[in-house]
Amino acid sequence: MVEGQALPELVRGPISRATLALFAGASHDHVLLHIDSDYVKAAGIDDVFAHGMLSMAYLAQALRNWAPQDRIRRWNTRFTAITPLHATVHCRGEVAEIFEEGGERVARLKIGAWTDSGLQTLDGEAVIALSD
Repeated sequence: MVEGQALPELVRGPISRATLALFAGASHDHVLLHIDSDYVKAAGIDDVFAHGMLSMAYLAQALRNWAPQDRIRRWNTRFTAITPLHATVHCRGEVAEIFEEGGERVARLKIGAWTDSGLQTLDGEAVIALSD
């Protein structure tokens, strides 16, 4: 890895109603905003939308594809927008900095998730140990 290097993109989706139902069951997150069209329409929202943690799970998959789990030192994200139904999620990362921390060489990655329309839904960073 070198500073400025883009990491391989991970693409998931499109997000379907089935995806939301399966994630709701697996995560025990049954918030009606994600699974009940009648509920969201009554609230003035066009349709259900994806759980934020679903996109975060996809981003975790991307991070794990970029580095073995035992080299991930920390990572964090913040939610910046909702992921609408039928969107495709694109997880991206870039090496922002390489430095030494705690006696090991590490890389700080700028990471995030975007919809196919270009809307950024997650913004974050990760620190991973580099192999020698």
